[in-house]
Amino acid sequence: MSEAAKFVIKVGEKEIELNEEILAILHKYVRTDMTLEDLTRHLGLRSWEEAYEFIKKVPAWILWIPPTLWKTLKEMKSVQEEYVK
Repeated sequence: MSEAAKFVIKVGEKEIELNEEILAILHKYVRTDMTLEDLTRHLGLRSWEEAYEFIKKVPAWILWIPPTLWKTLKEMKSVQEEYVK
C-alpha cells in the first residue's frame, strides 16, 4: 500500500500540507477566539491576508472533521489511488 494521500493548499508562494498538526491549528482557530494574526504566526505565513486566503481555500468540512476521521479519509484516498490506476 502506498503512503497516505497528501492534501496541499497553496497560498502565495507557500504550500501548506493539511496534516494532523495543521488540522489541530485550524480546529483551534474555528473553536476559539484565535485571530488571523495568530493563525499567521502558527502557519508561518507573511500576513493576515495570506491566512485569510488559506482559510477561504480550506473546504469547510475539513474545519469540523475529527482528527481520527481525517486519518481514515487520508488512508482511504491512498488506497483508492493505488487500485484505481
